[in-house]
Amino acid sequence: MDNNLIIVAFYSYFLGSIPFGLILTKLFLQKDIRELGSGNIGTTNVLRTGNKFLAASTLIFDLLKGYLSIYITLSFFESLVSYSALICFIGHIFPVWLKFKGGKGVATYVGILFAINIYFGIVFTISWFVTFFISKFSSLSSLVGAASIPIYLLILTQFNQAIFFAIMFILIFFTHRENIKRLKNKEETKTKIY
Repeated sequence: MDNNLIIVAFYSYFLGSIPFGLILTKLFLQKDIRELGSGNIGTTNVLRTGNKFLAASTLIFDLLKGYLSIYITLSFFESLVSYSALICFIGHIFPVWLKFKGGKGVATYVGILFAINIYFGIVFTISWFVTFFISKFSSLSSLVGAASIPIYLLILTQFNQAIFFAIMFILIFFTHRENIKRLKNKEETKTKIY
């Protein structure tokens, strides 16, 4: 196997798998975020603790780990960017430290987008906020944001990239399958961010 593949997989997975939501709530609240709210380790569930600072910190750190993974790859292994993005994302969803039960990957994905192309990050962010402003559902906003990237790339006729980001959308769809069920049954909880 190519040594570069091993190196990129190692740091991409390691960075992606750092459970900042769990670490921050343990440090500052002496609570296990997995035993609160939805049990998820991500920003939305940290926000349910009522501590907006910790929720914002979780968001920033989860963004940064995706961004840093791609930044390193672009600097040293440019041809392996898609591979690095996928491994980092998988690291967040399936962290070995938490028996492979991690977050939904959205913040890490957004960090990846901004590192690959700032316009991808902007498209996602605008789509997320427009959807959230209308619906107040964080999960729906994340799904629309993730879907907006392959659609944007199809409009630009960048078909190879569109295929990769369509795969990423499918993965985000998978991580949100319970949210989708609740949305269909009108049982999903709205999110307050202010």
